[in-house]
Amino acid sequence: MRLLLLSTPVGSLGSGLGGGVELTLHNIAQELHQRGHDLQIVAPQGSKETLPLVEISGNPQITAQTLKRDAPISLPANAVLANMWEYARQVEADYDLLVNFAYDWLPFYLTPFFDRPIAHLVSMGSLSQAMDQAIEQVAVRFPRTIGVHSQAQAATFSFAERCRCLRNGLDLSRYQFQPVPDESLAWVGRIAPEKVLRMRSPPLSKPGFP
Repeated sequence: MRLLLLSTPVGSLGSGLGGGVELTLHNIAQELHQRGHDLQIVAPQGSKETLPLVEISGNPQITAQTLKRDAPISLPANAVLANMWEYARQVEADYDLLVNFAYDWLPFYLTPFFDRPIAHLVSMGSLSQAMDQAIEQVAVRFPRTIGVHSQAQAATFSFAERCRCLRNGLDLSRYQFQPVPDESLAWVGRIAPEKVLRMRSPPLSKPGFP
């Protein structure tokens, strides 16, 4: 297939501002490429990626987890999100499928106006009333196009049964298995309900831990 992958607009690939979305997109793109699919990635200017990449200029989007639940939808002037999807509109005829990795309102709103199908990989749980409504409308009108990472994440939405659970894939060649664990724990990521971080008691009592 010919695939157009649209990245998060909160930061360039390689900056770390996109959090786990950056690694998710990279891993998925690498595997799709190895399986013989023809793909191109669309991402904010300054992105770094070994696969075919189109860099789009513009101002980044505010991350959804920093906003209140009832916050209105907003776009900055010369928004990179809008510019990325304007590019997608111009080239959509060259692709069989568009894949959206952004947890932002605009791609969901635009879905019915594109001729090519759009699949959405939702990386967050329910954070915003406006986002919940936009995602649900797409889930109802375009069944089986909403992907999530876990059942716990899907359960935060009222339309959980309409989501497809697509668990994260890892390139195992980049990791070394350790059969005997060390006496330490590292956590990288937001501490949020959908992350399902649970600590057993008694808690860690090493220096530097509360």
